[in-house]
Amino acid sequence: MKLFSFVKKRYILPVIASGFLFVGVSFKDDFFEIAKQIEIFTTLFKTVNQNYVDEIAPADIMDKAIKSMLADLDPYTNYFNEQDVVKFKINNTGEYTGIGALVTRKDEVLVIREPYKSFPADKAGLKAGDAITQIGDVLLADYKEDASQLLKGAKNTKIDIKYIRQGKTLSTQLVLDEVEVKAVPFFSKIDAKTGYIVLSAFNRKTTQETKEALEKLKAEGAEQIILDLRGNPGGLLNEAVNVCNLFVPKGETIVTTKSKNEKHNNTYKTTREAIDLEIPLVIIVDGKSASASEIVAGALQDLDRAVVLGSRSFGKGLVQRPFDMTYGTQVKVTISRYYTPSGRCIQALDYAKKDKDGKAIRNDVTKYNAFKTKKGRTVFDGGGILPDVEMEETKTSPIAQALQKNDGIFNFATLYYFKNQSLGDKIPTVSDTDFAEFKAYLKKEKLSFDTETELALKTTLEKAKKEEIDKTISKEYDQLVVALQKSEEILLDKNQKEIKKLIQDELIKRYQYKEGLYQFYTKNNAEISKAVLLLSNRTDYNKILKI
Repeated sequence: MKLFSFVKKRYILPVIASGFLFVGVSFKDDFFEIAKQIEIFTTLFKTVNQNYVDEIAPADIMDKAIKSMLADLDPYTNYFNEQDVVKFKINNTGEYTGIGALVTRKDEVLVIREPYKSFPADKAGLKAGDAITQIGDVLLADYKEDASQLLKGAKNTKIDIKYIRQGKTLSTQLVLDEVEVKAVPFFSKIDAKTGYIVLSAFNRKTTQETKEALEKLKAEGAEQIILDLRGNPGGLLNEAVNVCNLFVPKGETIVTTKSKNEKHNNTYKTTREAIDLEIPLVIIVDGKSASASEIVAGALQDLDRAVVLGSRSFGKGLVQRPFDMTYGTQVKVTISRYYTPSGRCIQALDYAKKDKDGKAIRNDVTKYNAFKTKKGRTVFDGGGILPDVEMEETKTSPIAQALQKNDGIFNFATLYYFKNQSLGDKIPTVSDTDFAEFKAYLKKEKLSFDTETELALKTTLEKAKKEEIDKTISKEYDQLVVALQKSEEILLDKNQKEIKKLIQDELIKRYQYKEGLYQFYTKNNAEISKAVLLLSNRTDYNKILKI
C-alpha cells in the first residue's frame, strides 16, 4: 500500500490537477462531467494497480493511456513524457550538430536515405542505401530506442560505425560537425529573365535566405521569379508571413487563426516594406506542400500577387502549440485552424468525422465553398490550395506512391548506382531496358504494393487460417493473387513515364546530390517549364490575375 501511495501522489494527483486546470478553461461549462470522468479514471487506475496479477509500471500505463486518448483526436496533438521532451526537442534555428544525412530506422538498422554534400556522412564515404548496424559499441539489433540519437553529440566527436553495403560489412569513422539546414538550398537564373528559388523549409533563416536569393537574382537581371514550394512540409508561421511580405506591402492580412478559445484567434499581417511589389511571380506546389507552404501560396493567390501552379497542396491547416506540464512533460495541442485572406480554411481532413476504418474523412468536393480574391477572382476551399494552373505532372499515382512507400524505387536506385559507378557527372537516364529490369527486381523481391485490394486479400487469408478453411480456398486465393500481380504490372506499364521520372530523380541525387537534381530541374522539369512559359506570356499571366 505504501508503494501505491507513492505512485498515487506522483502519477495520479498531477493528472487530477491537470484535469481541473483544463476545467478552468472549459468552454462547455461541463465541470461536473469532467470531474466525473477524472474520478472514474483515477478509481480505475487505482483498482488495476492494486489488483492486477502481475507487477505494473504505472508510468508506462499512464503514458500509453494518454497517447491513445490523444491519437483519437488528430495526428498532431501529442503528449511528450520526460524522455520524449529531451529526445525530441525541435531546433528551429536551422543549425544542429550531427552527421549531415537523412536517416530512417528499418528493422534492426539505420538506413542512410540521403547524405548531404560535404558533410560528415559524405566525408566518411557513406552512400544512400548503406545500412548502419553498429554505432560505437552499440549493436542496433539490441537497441530499441531512437538510434539516431547515438549519432549526435559535440562538434568533432568521433564515432566508429559498422554498416552493410551490398551484402558486405564495412566500417568507417564519423566526425560530427555543425550541419546547416538551408531553407533555400538552391537558386539560380533559368534564362535571361527568370529567377528560380527553391524554398524547402520554414525555419528562422527562411525569410533572410529567400530575401538574399531574390536580391541576388534581381541584381543578375531577373525580371520574373519562380518560387518552388514542392515537398515543403512547412514550419514557422511568422516566417511564412515574412516571406509573403517580400512581395506584398506592409499591413496586408496574410493568415488568420480561428478557435473556440478566443485567445487563440489571431490575425497575422505584414509589418515591413516589401522588396518588390511588381515582379511577376509563379509559385509551384504539390501534394507534399503543407502548412506554412500553403499559407504562402494561399495568401499570395488570394491577394492576386502570384499565379499558383501544380496540384492541390496537402491541406494541413491545423495549428499546434506546446504546453509545459508537471514533471518536465509537455503536450502539443491543436488549438486553431488556418484561414487564408479570402476566408478559406486550409485543412483538408475532418478528424471529427471518421470512416468505417477509423480514417478521417476528406472534405466532399460537392461541398466546397467559393470565395473571392482581392480582385474578385473565384477560389475554393476544400482543403489545401487549388492551383490556378493545375498540372497532371505534379500528381502522384497510387502505384507510384506505393513504390515510394515500399522503397521499390529507392532500393533499385541503390543497385543501379553500385553497378554503374563510372557515370561521374553524366545525367543518368532510365531506358526501356532499365525499366524492364526494375519490374524484374520488384518481382524478384516480392515487394508488396499494399493496395486496398491486396490488403483485403491478406486479411481474408488470415481470417481463413483462423477458421481453418484456408486449405479449401487456397486455389482460388492463389488465382486472385496472380490476377492482382498482373493488374499491378499493367499499372506499372500504364504509369511508366511517371515512374521512370521518379527513378531518374533518385539516381541524380545518388551521383550529383540534391543540388544536381535542382540544376537538372531548371532545364528538364515540366512544371518549371510551364511556369517559365506562363511568365514569358504576360498576356496569359495577367489574364489569370485579372490585371
